[in-house]
Amino acid sequence: MFDLAELERAHGIVGQAVPPTPAHAWPLLAQRLGTRVVVKHENHTPIGAFKVRGGLVYLDRLKRESPNTAGIISATRGNHGQSLAFAASRHGVPAVIYVPRGNSVEKNRAMHAFGAELVEHGEDFQAAAEEAQRRAQFAGLHMVPSFHRDLVLGVATYALELFRAAPDLDILYVPIGQGSGISGCIMARDLLGLKTEIVGVQSTEAPSYALSFAAGKIVTTETSNTLADGMATRIPDPDAFALIRKGASRIVQVSDDEVGAAIRAYWTDTHNLAEGAGAAALAAALQEKQKLAGKRVGLILSGGNIDFDLFRKWVGTDVTPAAQRAMA
Repeated sequence: MFDLAELERAHGIVGQAVPPTPAHAWPLLAQRLGTRVVVKHENHTPIGAFKVRGGLVYLDRLKRESPNTAGIISATRGNHGQSLAFAASRHGVPAVIYVPRGNSVEKNRAMHAFGAELVEHGEDFQAAAEEAQRRAQFAGLHMVPSFHRDLVLGVATYALELFRAAPDLDILYVPIGQGSGISGCIMARDLLGLKTEIVGVQSTEAPSYALSFAAGKIVTTETSNTLADGMATRIPDPDAFALIRKGASRIVQVSDDEVGAAIRAYWTDTHNLAEGAGAAALAAALQEKQKLAGKRVGLILSGGNIDFDLFRKWVGTDVTPAAQRAMA
């Protein structure tokens, strides 16, 4: 996809808008996991999520190579759309973002506040994406996919920061939505010549990449009904899957109860708010706690954009027996 020099240049582009995010070793999380742990805080970007990096790099190239672009269009469950709206506003490019009906109210408000035209369509991400593609064709807008080389190049800059701050990580847990985050981690690790084991994380309610990884070929699902909307993917991207299959050791599936427990753990142990996908890496590490003794563990807290009502209903309710086990 790219070499280390290009990744360094991308880091410079991202750095014009996004300072390096912290990588903290939290002692209470170390006690909870029974081993050393480092959290990469991508919830501390200007949009509260790692995706901002990809949008900045994508728009930088688009404006250089196609300066007369009439506008961009894409589909999202939230953070990808915020990234594009944020980057497009910095370049003076109109942005149209499609979301499924019932999407996160607060993510929708944020995309609109960053200057995007927001359109609700369909019952899930896939339906919204297909409609966005149709509109792009008749409206003359540039369609930005959910997975693209420049998006991976951008988000790989957080992995570059993490691996340079903590080159001795034995294992890194990374949530998977459409796959740009874990692909960026794999690329950065390989370009730096490190041996860190990279483990993907998906929801039990949206396990398309996990099923594909196990089968060795693309497997789709009919639904993606997880509360962790950043992992609500039914159809894997073929390029992302190829990279994940080659560079990840395995994919762990976590339930919504386990993710809810991890959100609570982040709050009590670090006073950081994580969205569902953002807490998934910790949920997976807690599930595999017995395997981690003596290892230095990395966790990607990919974002903190969770609606207050969802937080209250999902995370703030009485803890279920499954969540109690996950918190133990």
